[in-house]
Amino acid sequence: MTGQVRTVDGRVAGRRGQATRQKLLDCLSEMLSSSPYRDVKVIDVARKAGTSPATFYQYFPDVEGAVLEIAEQMAAEGAGLTELLEGRTWTGKSGWLTAQELVDGFLEFWRKHDAILRVVDLGAAEGDKRFYKIRMKILNSVNNSLADSIAELQSKGRVDKDVNPAAVAGSLVAMLAAVASHQKGFSSWGVKPAELKPNVALLVHLGVTGRKPSK
Repeated sequence: MTGQVRTVDGRVAGRRGQATRQKLLDCLSEMLSSSPYRDVKVIDVARKAGTSPATFYQYFPDVEGAVLEIAEQMAAEGAGLTELLEGRTWTGKSGWLTAQELVDGFLEFWRKHDAILRVVDLGAAEGDKRFYKIRMKILNSVNNSLADSIAELQSKGRVDKDVNPAAVAGSLVAMLAAVASHQKGFSSWGVKPAELKPNVALLVHLGVTGRKPSK
C-alpha cells in the first residue's frame, strides 16, 4: 500500500489502521461475489472482518464509499491492460498472437474482478458519474492503445483510409467488455470456454486489420 491512508475525519492511519481498512475492503469484496450490492450492510462487513461498525465508519462513510475504493483499486490495476498492446505488431503471425493475448488478458481481468465490475456497470448504467468514470478509465486503457494501432496501420496503407480508428477501437472494446461480462452465459449457448477466446480474437483481428489472421 503506497501513500498516506486517512480516516474519514482526516487523521493519518497507522500500520494497524491500514491493515484493518484493507481487511474491511477484502471482506466487502468477498461479500459482493455472493450478495447483491445493495443488500450488503455495514454491520455485516464489520462482523465478517472481526471488528465493529464504528471502526468501519472510521475509514468509510458508508458501504458505497468502500465499494468505490475497491473499484478505484481495480481500475488502477486495469490501467495495466494497455501493456497488452504496447510495442506489439498486428502483421503476420505476430498479429494473430497479439489479438489472442489481448482477448485472453481482457477476459482474465474481467473474471478476476467480476463482482466489483458488476457493481461498476450497474452504477454507470444508472447514471452515477463516479462509476461511469471508473468504467471508462478501464476501457480507455485498451481503447486508446487500440485506436493508435489502427491509425498506425492506416498510415502505412494497411487499413482503408475511410476507417475511423477511434470508432473501430471503441466498437471492439465495447464488444470485449460485453463478452467478458457474459462469459458464464456462453455455456448455455453451447460455447465452451476454450472455444471463446480464439473466436473473439478472430473478430478483434478482423476489426483491427480488416484481414484474416495468418496462422
